[in-house]
Amino acid sequence: RHRCYHEPTKIYFDGVQPRNKTEYVENYTGYGNVCPPKSFKPKAELQDHRATMEGISTFKSDYLPHDVTTPSRAQAEYRPKSGTIDLGTVYQRDYSPHKVAPVTLVRPLQKLHTSDAKVDTIPTYRDDYRVWNCQRAESCKVEHLYKPPSEKFGNPSTFQDDYIPRQANPPQSCKPCESKLPGGPFDSNTTQRTAYVVHQLEPLFVRPRARYKPSDQPFENLTTHQRDFKGTPGEQAKSCKPESRNLSTDPFKGTTEFQDRYQPWLVTTPKFYKPREYVPPTDKMDLNSSNRLDYISHKVPPVAPIRPAPGKKTLAPFHGKSTTREDFQPWSVCRQGNLKKEEQIQKPIGKFSNLTTFRSHYIPHQPNPPQSFKPLPAVPHAIPFKDETLYHTEYIPKKPQVCPGLHPGALGYVYVNTDSQGHKFYRKASPERSGSNCNTIPKEVAGVS
Repeated sequence: RHRCYHEPTKIYFDGVQPRNKTEYVENYTGYGNVCPPKSFKPKAELQDHRATMEGISTFKSDYLPHDVTTPSRAQAEYRPKSGTIDLGTVYQRDYSPHKVAPVTLVRPLQKLHTSDAKVDTIPTYRDDYRVWNCQRAESCKVEHLYKPPSEKFGNPSTFQDDYIPRQANPPQSCKPCESKLPGGPFDSNTTQRTAYVVHQLEPLFVRPRARYKPSDQPFENLTTHQRDFKGTPGEQAKSCKPESRNLSTDPFKGTTEFQDRYQPWLVTTPKFYKPREYVPPTDKMDLNSSNRLDYISHKVPPVAPIRPAPGKKTLAPFHGKSTTREDFQPWSVCRQGNLKKEEQIQKPIGKFSNLTTFRSHYIPHQPNPPQSFKPLPAVPHAIPFKDETLYHTEYIPKKPQVCPGLHPGALGYVYVNTDSQGHKFYRKASPERSGSNCNTIPKEVAGVS
């Protein structure tokens, strides 16, 4: 519903008239008919078409094309030098090789027990431990025999002493009286239905579809790349990959280093000790505890509840009067009139002209494509290209050497230790015999990864 903010909406009127003026209106009063200052913003007026636009820029007018010629330098003919190449380096000249002895192990040799003597399996704990004949400790618990009282318990609680039963007073109901529904059929007319005027709509203007006119000029399907690009003739480049050698397919005949240096180890079978058999006790287990033997059960009755007695229900009639029900009076509400204003601007009459200012002032011009300044393609050489290099002709393939630190297990090396500088040392996994002694000393080879 619409509520006017000039009138109070509370039930009781206190007699104070409402003030519709604000603090700004009271402090700042008007000074006659003072016009606002004029704006210096230029008016958005449509400029007339003065002259035709020239599609020539300063770059096009001042630029003069020149004939560009690319200088071509003749390649000198390759002539190989006579004589042999000195492949020696300063490192090969100044380095003197030294014989490196294998590093001896600091780890003590593994000692294997090969004695046939019987091992004494009695540990020190079992040898030194002796069973004590201890007697059972007597209970130190003080016996308190409980004797239930023979008299009745007659001490009331504080709740029973202070509680006073009172009669329940139901509160008065604040529910308003039942209003009667209006009789007769429901009036479903609204202000929109009564004040709306139906206007007849004019038919929509449909623009006719323009017909397609094919062009009379032939279609140019050649691009600038297809027109200007010309392939240079040349031979296919030769591969710089070295020639593959034919490996022999005959089976390997001979012995390997692992078969020459490997010697079998004398391994003794480990001895297994039979565990001691478990013997269950023959005596019966005493399951009686001190709590079971000394506890005496008592018959105690349950505690009586201290709940108060239920209150009595009143049979008096219900008083359903309240202050809201007595003081509230229904308002007589009248239906508000139509607030819709009449339209001041009249609708245009006649057909809509779809001609805009752009269509009326626009003059089509024929476009002039800009001149291409792309340089002319260079003339290709008729001399074939030599793809042979000095590295390709004088390269000698060498056998690669595998470092033992990459795959030590596959090459037969075992990791030993690492020094302070971070170098890892390995040794051969195949041991060698030293004299008639059965103990073997593994041969070590220093390898740095």
